[in-house]
Amino acid sequence: MPGSTSVSKSPPIPAGLSRDQLLEIYRFLRLTRVLEERLTALYKQSKVIGGLFRSLGQEGESVASAYALERGRHRDFLSPLIRNLGSLLVMGARPVQILRQYMAKDQSPTRGRELNVHFGDLELGYLGQISHLGDMVPVMAGVTLTFKMRREPRVGLVYIGDGATSTGAFHEGLNFAAVQRCPLVVIGEYNGYAYSTTPDRQFAVTNLADKAKGYGIPAVTVDGNDVLAVYEATKYAVDRARMGKGVHFVEVKTFRRKGHAEHDDQHYVPKEDLERWAKNDPIDRYRRQLVETGWAEARDLEDIDGDVRDEIDQATDACVGEPLPPPESALAGVYAHPAAAERLWFRSASG
Repeated sequence: MPGSTSVSKSPPIPAGLSRDQLLEIYRFLRLTRVLEERLTALYKQSKVIGGLFRSLGQEGESVASAYALERGRHRDFLSPLIRNLGSLLVMGARPVQILRQYMAKDQSPTRGRELNVHFGDLELGYLGQISHLGDMVPVMAGVTLTFKMRREPRVGLVYIGDGATSTGAFHEGLNFAAVQRCPLVVIGEYNGYAYSTTPDRQFAVTNLADKAKGYGIPAVTVDGNDVLAVYEATKYAVDRARMGKGVHFVEVKTFRRKGHAEHDDQHYVPKEDLERWAKNDPIDRYRRQLVETGWAEARDLEDIDGDVRDEIDQATDACVGEPLPPPESALAGVYAHPAAAERLWFRSASG
């Protein structure tokens, strides 16, 4: 009509998410990245005890998949791997806990007995991994079997790397969960390397999803650096599992842009691969998507960036100077009567 002005509208937000939820996802992505950067600085200052495992380039799939779960006390349940720090933050872990854990502080979740992400909170819904690769699949199969037996509308989610899909525990756990129709979602991370071993040197299939199909499990492959694609695929799998339809496998194609741990110089990774995947950064992609679609303003994201930096600074200041566990506490939680056990040890040691 003459004199009328057209008003451009943003496209509808996918997967039923709200604008606030989109911004919350962005905050978790940025929180993961900044927290790991802080841990790297502390590692170089010899304040991190043990190894440091970065998720650079994989933050998108960790955050998006965990965000598809129902969070809160006694709701859905998740088991992360060493590169799924973002999923822990989504489930309710606080940065100060992560910092204390990596520095083995006396006030860390495990009181300095364990390191990195080897800790859990059963009420908030996350269970720290055990060291043997692939073993958390049968563990989570057992956890989710209890949900089914109790008729609880709860879902479990477990992560598995491409290398660990070559272990027997993965296959046994997946088969058991499939037969028992456990409400379990498995996120298979095809990230290019099992330490320094490429996928073509450990299995002949093209996609990890091909392995799952052999057990009668629905499986899908998605772009692991597309945050919303991962969320939508995981949300579908979670909803399906909650309805009693059993296991679902979601393969995320991504890339590990750091070494296996901070000590690994990645000499085995072609430089051009690192450069190519750096241009496909999941956080940068998501940020551009939010702004270009009009789902968020650049200033909104800048405000989140500033808030995240402040939060990590405050968390670091709060715990970096805290003490390590006192030596006399070493037997606590190991023996029922630490003092008696200590006396017995001294007597046997003295002959």
